[in-house]
Amino acid sequence: MTNTQSIGAHILAALRQNLWPGLILQVFACAILLIYFFVPSVQPFYGWFSAQKNHYGFGYSFLATALFGGCIPFIYLWRSKRLAHARNPLGLLIFYSVFWGLKGMEVDYFYRWQSVWFGTGHDVSTLAAKVAVDQFIYSALWAAPSITLSYLWMEHGYSFSATWRALNRHFLFTTLPTVVLSNWLVWIPAVSIVYSMPEDLQIPLFNLVLCFWVLILAVLNKSERGA
Repeated sequence: MTNTQSIGAHILAALRQNLWPGLILQVFACAILLIYFFVPSVQPFYGWFSAQKNHYGFGYSFLATALFGGCIPFIYLWRSKRLAHARNPLGLLIFYSVFWGLKGMEVDYFYRWQSVWFGTGHDVSTLAAKVAVDQFIYSALWAAPSITLSYLWMEHGYSFSATWRALNRHFLFTTLPTVVLSNWLVWIPAVSIVYSMPEDLQIPLFNLVLCFWVLILAVLNKSERGA
């Protein structure tokens, strides 16, 4: 099987199991956006999240992303028996929570710089610029590879030497491209919605989409182990 065929097979395997949840989530994210702009009666609800984000800043980003990217996906994966192989569930929960909490702070920092670079407008050109930088520079060159490498390190018992040995041709030319392409399928439409929200509500919406992405990544990693 060629690299292209292998990448396609892995993406299809992940999407086959997560297509409907992913579509539902995208519709849900879009509904949140539309409700915010067209249903004034729910403004106090959104205002609460906005107030928490403004008050706690990076602390909110850490805790909220740890919950949505770490704790909630862990509970789902554990209850669905996808983590039956885990020798230390508590350690795995701590890893997921701390890792995604730090990633949440990183994304918050990146979003702030996006506002500095391109402004806070919601016109098509501003949104297109933010999505392009987000997905084709930040995500493709740093976010997706760093997440994949961190998960590889975790799966090899947090051993740097074992992780280094696992960086073979298959990982570099099949696994990483698969993750990046799968990332685009989920996040290009998602961040288009995220950047359409006010700045202080972007991280809360990002957290909802993150839940699905973490599950996609878990499915991809599982298929790699079974390959």
